[in-house]
Amino acid sequence: MRVTIIGGHGKIALILAPLLVKAGHEVTSVIRNPDHVADVEATGATALVSSVEDADTHALADLLSGQDAVVWSAGAGGGSPERTYAVDRDAAIRSMDAAQAAGVGRYVMVSFSGADRDSLVPEDNPFRHYQDAKIAADEHLRASGLDWTILGPGSLTLEPGRGSVNPDARSGEGDTTSRELVAQVALAVLADPRTHRRTLVFGDGDVPIEDWLASL
Repeated sequence: MRVTIIGGHGKIALILAPLLVKAGHEVTSVIRNPDHVADVEATGATALVSSVEDADTHALADLLSGQDAVVWSAGAGGGSPERTYAVDRDAAIRSMDAAQAAGVGRYVMVSFSGADRDSLVPEDNPFRHYQDAKIAADEHLRASGLDWTILGPGSLTLEPGRGSVNPDARSGEGDTTSRELVAQVALAVLADPRTHRRTLVFGDGDVPIEDWLASL
C-alpha cells in the first residue's frame, strides 16, 4: 500500500515507518520541520515537509492524492489549548475530509484510551483540552465514510513492544502501552478488514496481536 503518516517525526511514527517499509509498503511521512528530513528518511520513508496545522482541506487532499491509507500520529504535544485544538482536533478533521476528497479509503487514527465521554476529567484540568480535542476528532472519523480504525492505547512508555496486548484494557483506566506496541498494532491493522470501523482500546499484555485481532 501507499501509506502517508501524518506526524512523521513523532516517536510512534519513527518506529512505525520502518515496520511499514519492511512489510513492503511505500511510506510518505509528513513533517513540519525541514530539519527532521534526515531522521525520517533514515527510516526508509519519503519525507514530505508540510504544516498540517496551516494547510486547508484542499491542500491536504492534494498531499494525499494517490495514497491508499493515512495514519494520523500527529499532535500538538501539550502547550496552549489553542494549538491543541488547532492540531489535535481541527487539522485532524481536515485530514479526514481531505482523505475522502482524495479517494483514500483507509484511515488509522492514533488516539488514546481516555478519548471517551465517559472518562472526562474535570473542566478545570488542563488535560481536558487535549481530551476534548481527541474526542471531537474521533467522533468526526466515526461519522465519516472512511474505513477507519481508532487505536486507544493507554499511557505511553518507551519500553520495548512485545507484540502482545491486554485486550481487556478499559477506557481511561491508565493501562501503560509501549509506543513500539502501538506501532506494531498500527502495522497489523492497516490491511486487516476485521478492524475496519472499530475502536481498539489496549495496553501492554500477553495476548499476541494476531490472536487478539482474530477474536474481533
